[in-house]
Amino acid sequence: MTRERSRRRLRRRDRNALIAASLTAMSVTASGCVVVHGERVVLPAATRAEAARALTAFTDAYNKADEAYDSSLDAPYVTGAVADIDSARLRAGHTNSPSGNARHAPLALTDVTYTIPKKAGWPRWFVADARSNKGGAVRWVLVFTRHGQGERWQVAYLTLMAPGAVPKFRTDEDGWAEAVPAGSAGLAVRPDALSAAYTSYLKSGGGTFADGRDTSVLRAERKKAAEKPGLVRQFIDEPLTHGDYAPLALRTSDGGALVFFTTHHFEKRTAYPGASVPIPGKDVRALVKGEVKQSLTLESMAGEAALDPPAGGPVRLLGRVQGLTGGEGS
Repeated sequence: MTRERSRRRLRRRDRNALIAASLTAMSVTASGCVVVHGERVVLPAATRAEAARALTAFTDAYNKADEAYDSSLDAPYVTGAVADIDSARLRAGHTNSPSGNARHAPLALTDVTYTIPKKAGWPRWFVADARSNKGGAVRWVLVFTRHGQGERWQVAYLTLMAPGAVPKFRTDEDGWAEAVPAGSAGLAVRPDALSAAYTSYLKSGGGTFADGRDTSVLRAERKKAAEKPGLVRQFIDEPLTHGDYAPLALRTSDGGALVFFTTHHFEKRTAYPGASVPIPGKDVRALVKGEVKQSLTLESMAGEAALDPPAGGPVRLLGRVQGLTGGEGS
């Protein structure tokens, strides 16, 4: 089959699936009016063409905002932790370089795979897995969401994964994926409990999560940092599970789930009497309010992607992006 015939087949399959779902969704009221109950009918979150347009719109807006150091240019295209991290990064960049980003290099996302679940109700969402020209040999995995028909697609999650780390998803005969409800049982940890489980793990450890860079290694790094002479470092981690920070999960081929979730973090650095707290770089300084005398509190957000297996196995973090969103000195 030629590439063009394959594209036509995919477009026809997208169109037929949506038409069938829409016809199923329609009911005739007593007045004779036709009503579409989109909140009750299971249908694809987007066509593949629509998903591609959403990725292009995000990339264009991201590049404009990065070049100008102007968060207003991509604010309509991001939400949740991605919006918090991105706006802080651009705000710091503008403070230090009001004329724009002299080091701007346009983001290019290629070799894209779209995973689109069929589901009822809002939000609708889908995943784009792409090769990026930034950050070395990693894949950018983006989750696009929207909460109503006619709304713009926004990126709610962005995680970086090693090539080959993105799991295989369960799909139907038409290639549509399966969304896993946040309260689903049958997994090592329910998706809506993963954020709290992870923040608890960072504090106390345990066997819920497999060893790795963002679990056992991160805990060891924190322990070492807390023991540094002359500077006390304290960490507070909070789960986030509501609104634009709600977890989203896709069923994997082995019956588990790939879960995207959010966490909220604080780090307080306190110097001993007579010593000062160093501020790590001008971009951090641009986000800090107040005068840093003896202590500095840094606030950050993180988006995680975790492989949540069927009950009985530890959860494995596949990717995590944490970014500074603010700070306060005292």
